[in-house]
Amino acid sequence: MRFPMVKPGLPMANLLTGRQANQGFRAPVRVDRRTKNLTRRLRPGEIAVIDHIDLDGPAGEALAARRAGAVINMAPSISGRYPNRGPEVLLNAGIPLIDNVGADLIDLLVEGEELTLRDGAVYRGEERLAVGQVLTPERLASEIAAARRNLEVELRRFVRNTLSYVEKESGLLFEAANLPNFHIDLRDRHVLVVVRGEGARQDLGAVRGYIRERRPVLIGVDGGADMLLEQGFTPDIVFGDMDSISDRALCCGAQLIVHAYPDGRCPGKARLDALGLECQVLPGRGTSEDVVLLAAYEKGAELIIAVGTHFNLIDFLDKNRSGMSSTFLVRLRIGSRLVDAKGVSRLYRVSYPLWHLVLMILAGIAAIALILLLSQEARAFLQFLVMRLQQMLGF
Repeated sequence: MRFPMVKPGLPMANLLTGRQANQGFRAPVRVDRRTKNLTRRLRPGEIAVIDHIDLDGPAGEALAARRAGAVINMAPSISGRYPNRGPEVLLNAGIPLIDNVGADLIDLLVEGEELTLRDGAVYRGEERLAVGQVLTPERLASEIAAARRNLEVELRRFVRNTLSYVEKESGLLFEAANLPNFHIDLRDRHVLVVVRGEGARQDLGAVRGYIRERRPVLIGVDGGADMLLEQGFTPDIVFGDMDSISDRALCCGAQLIVHAYPDGRCPGKARLDALGLECQVLPGRGTSEDVVLLAAYEKGAELIIAVGTHFNLIDFLDKNRSGMSSTFLVRLRIGSRLVDAKGVSRLYRVSYPLWHLVLMILAGIAAIALILLLSQEARAFLQFLVMRLQQMLGF
């Protein structure tokens, strides 16, 4: 399969629909083994080179949102372990994916140089650097079907791992966390926790009206803080490992709380120190979203609304987690105070019948007619506008 030539910055829709071209696709390249780091630098139309086995849904959404011209994955985008959604997201966005080109490619590339993609191969000028497989819809369907057949095996392994760690992490149920002082009081407040999960951007958009009406405390977990800013909201608290969040979000004025390991190690603090930002440290077991949900509960939140959190098998396999013991225990402790907004954007979409619009237009016309009927000043102003229009048109 050959990719048509496109200028960087232009979307590449419908390139995997069987269309053929005589030329390759040439564009600058961005390279990073960590997809979430690469998406911060990626510009529309550029080639993204990643090393991401089992490309997950959120990573695919991030690449699509940055309007990548094409994606080269040094690792298999679908290993067959489970039906991950990242490749499907790219294909639905019209972004070509060359898969499994090999880890050696990263040592041959220079950030920003131009590459040409042709027939599943990667070229610098006329030099062929690597060869992979172009992911077509047919191949994607076949590999996803095979991965679904393996899902039962993964589920059994996942359940065993979850149960084996429940007892070790049972302190989450019985031990009150040693929490830092929050700059904003959460007691008897609604708290909205946003995590960078699949569908989080759409779900956050669906609850915009709720946010404006109830004004909950806004907590962004790592990349969730950037999603809040994209929607026009400033987070009150930013929490997490600080490894998948932009400098803009870190400097937005929110209270910064870094998630540390239970033994006190805190790799994320180094980044904030380098930026000269003050922060507090909260050690805790489990994921950052687990810890922040538990913290909001302990601080007396009346209701906790979770957007983009992970709570099913595919979510956890996307996160490369072998179990969900901490998440299970945290949700067991919080109970009815927690409301998941996952999928709310698909539950209900506001739509208005055509006759509503017609009624609004007629009501507007009636109001204008009534003003003209009752107001001498309005009639005089209208006559003046008509005269001016006649003069401009030369009547």
